[in-house]
Amino acid sequence: PALMRACVERNVGLCFLAPSGRFQARITGKVQGNVLLRKKQYRVSDDEAASVPIAASFLLGKIANCRKVVERAIRDHALLVDIEQLRQASDALKGILAIIPTCGSLAELMAFEGSAAKIYFGVFDSLILQQKDAFKFRERSRRPPLDNMNALLSFLYTLLTNEVASALETVGLDPYVGFLHQDRPGRPSLALDLMEELRPVFGDRLALSLVNRKQVTAGGFLTKESGGILMDDETRKTVLSAWQERKKEQIVHPYLKERIPFGLLPHVQAMLLARFLRGDLDAYPPFFWS
Repeated sequence: PALMRACVERNVGLCFLAPSGRFQARITGKVQGNVLLRKKQYRVSDDEAASVPIAASFLLGKIANCRKVVERAIRDHALLVDIEQLRQASDALKGILAIIPTCGSLAELMAFEGSAAKIYFGVFDSLILQQKDAFKFRERSRRPPLDNMNALLSFLYTLLTNEVASALETVGLDPYVGFLHQDRPGRPSLALDLMEELRPVFGDRLALSLVNRKQVTAGGFLTKESGGILMDDETRKTVLSAWQERKKEQIVHPYLKERIPFGLLPHVQAMLLARFLRGDLDAYPPFFWS
């Protein structure tokens, strides 16, 4: 309890997960921010016309960062990847980026998001350069993940979701009321919204690095009777250690033009979203990885 108190006094959220990575509980302390900000969030969430520009910003960040993952593979591993296939995927994602700002409804945005995800994950297996057989990727599967790479991605996405939810609570926003994802009981819709632009940077890149550097191996993944894949304790420790090291890396934030650790990105983006909803910014600036 004393450690929990020390954490919440410093705005450090504590998250409890089951061995499978399923969310159990989160401790964040007192509600932050003011009620006027949350009331504005609820009004905007109920107004589709007001929600569309924010949702479009989330997807612009996500698709641009997915494209950057593909472009980096072309740049760094030209001799090991199918350059033509990856360039076609990059060009297709670029085309969708041009369309996103013209969308007038959430349904349109979700349709183009689905198309972009299909293109991106369609070439994801090409980005796996080592342990190809053990981590072969065919398509995204979850609840449960049906192969080793999907199990790794799902675990990292769970970590990211809870980092983002804690960041939103810290700046005074309700992580359960979103603008892109529909509200459902128990689903942190706004956290899922905001994490979209961070998935390629935090989750996908780290998963690829762990596999390509052989920091995780097939022996660390177990197949359950249901067919789902579960990481063993030692592999989870390895992933968590790599996650924490990733958060320490320094970047220059493209909007703030300041050097910050990667781990502060969820908080910075949550803060920028709160500033937009308060009227301090003309638009929400998504994170574009460079």
